[in-house]
Amino acid sequence: MIKYNPPEDGEPIRVENGVWRTPSKPIVLFIDGDGIGPEITRAAMSVMDKAVEVAYKSSRQIKWLEAYVGEKAEKMAGNRFPQESIDLIQKYRVVLKGPLETPIGGGFRSLNVTIRLILDAYANIRPVKYMKGLESPLRNPEKVDLIIVRENTDDLYRGIEWRWDSPEAVKLRDFLRRELKVEIEDDAGIGIKPISKYKTQRVARMAIRYALQNKRRSVTIMHKGNIMKYTEGAFREWAYEVALKEFRDQVVTEDEVSKGAPQAGKLLINDRIADNMFQQIITRTESYDVILAPNLDGDYISDAAGALIGNIGVLGGANVGDTGGMFEAVHGTAPKYAGKNVANPTGIIRGGELMLRFMGWTEAADLIDKAINEAVNQKKVTQDLARFMNVTPLGTKEFAKALTEIMETL
Repeated sequence: MIKYNPPEDGEPIRVENGVWRTPSKPIVLFIDGDGIGPEITRAAMSVMDKAVEVAYKSSRQIKWLEAYVGEKAEKMAGNRFPQESIDLIQKYRVVLKGPLETPIGGGFRSLNVTIRLILDAYANIRPVKYMKGLESPLRNPEKVDLIIVRENTDDLYRGIEWRWDSPEAVKLRDFLRRELKVEIEDDAGIGIKPISKYKTQRVARMAIRYALQNKRRSVTIMHKGNIMKYTEGAFREWAYEVALKEFRDQVVTEDEVSKGAPQAGKLLINDRIADNMFQQIITRTESYDVILAPNLDGDYISDAAGALIGNIGVLGGANVGDTGGMFEAVHGTAPKYAGKNVANPTGIIRGGELMLRFMGWTEAADLIDKAINEAVNQKKVTQDLARFMNVTPLGTKEFAKALTEIMETL
C-alpha cells in the first residue's frame, strides 16, 4: 500500500466548467514515468520552478507531489497503477507526466489513456511551431505554426476490440452475420469505432474557444467522412453545428466566404478529408492554423506536423477537460537512453509551459518559451540537436541548468 503525504502549505487547483482557479501555492502532481521519464521530468520541474521564481519572486510557488504510476509503482506496490494513485489523481486533477511504457500487441492497457479517462481530459492540445536552428525537411519551415486539437476519449482509442480467436469475436461475427447481414472473415479481429455527438461537440467547442482566445486565424475540421460517413462524417457535421449555433457572430465558413461573405475579423471554419490533410500541411503549410480531429486522425496528424519542424522530441502536449488536465511530452520512453543524461527534456518542458498557461501563470510560461528559443539560438542543446549544429552537446541536467541561467538574464 502506498501512503501519500500532500504538502501542508499547498492547496489544490480547482477547475470548474473549464475555468482554472489557481492558488498562490498550488499542489501539482508529477509522474516520473518510465525509461528517460525520471530524468526529463525532474529537469522540467527545475525549469518550471525557476520560471515561477523569476516571474513572481516569493509570491507564488508550485508544491509538487509525486504520484506513483508505471515501473516505479510496480516495484513499490506490485501494480503499475495502484488504487492510491488513482485516488490521488482524482483528487488533485492536475498532473505533469513523464512518458509511460505501453506494450504493443498485448499486456496491460495504456496508462496514458487511463489517466486521460480518469480526468475526462477529452482534448489533446499540441502546439507545433518551428524554432530557428532545427533541421526541418521543409524548404520554408518558418511557416509551420499549428495547433492540433485532438479528441481524446472516443474513437478506436477507447480500446473496444477483441482478438480474432476470442469467444467474444466469434459471438460478434455471428451476430453481425445473423442480425445485420454483414459478412466478416473468421480470422478477423474486431474493433468498435464509436464517435458521439456529445464528445465531438465539447471538443469542437474547446477548439473554437481556444482559437478565439489566442487570436488564431482558422479551425480546420479533419475527418474521413467520405468513407466513414456515420462516425467521422458525423464528427464533421457536429463540429460545424457547434460553430454555427454557438459562435455565429465570431465565425465564418469557407463555403460562405466563397459565396461572397466577408471574412475580416472572423475565425474561418473549414474542413479537409484526412488523407488530403496530410499533403496539405506539407504543400500549403501557411494555410492551416488550428486543426480539429477525431482521436485516431489526430494522433497521426500530430506526429506528421511534428516531423515538419524536424524534431518531434521538442513538442509538448496538454490533455485537458472541464475539471483538470495532464501535461506531457509527446514522445515515448526511449529506454535505450535511460540513465545516460543525454535525453532532450524540451518536450516535457513545453508540456509544463502549457500547464502554466492553463494555470493562468502566463508570465512564467513566456519566460520558458523565450529561454528555449534563446538556448537553441546560442546552440546550447542536447545531443539530438547538437549533431546537426556541429557543437558539443549538453546533458539533460546541463540543458535544464542552461535554461534557468538564461531566464535570469531575460
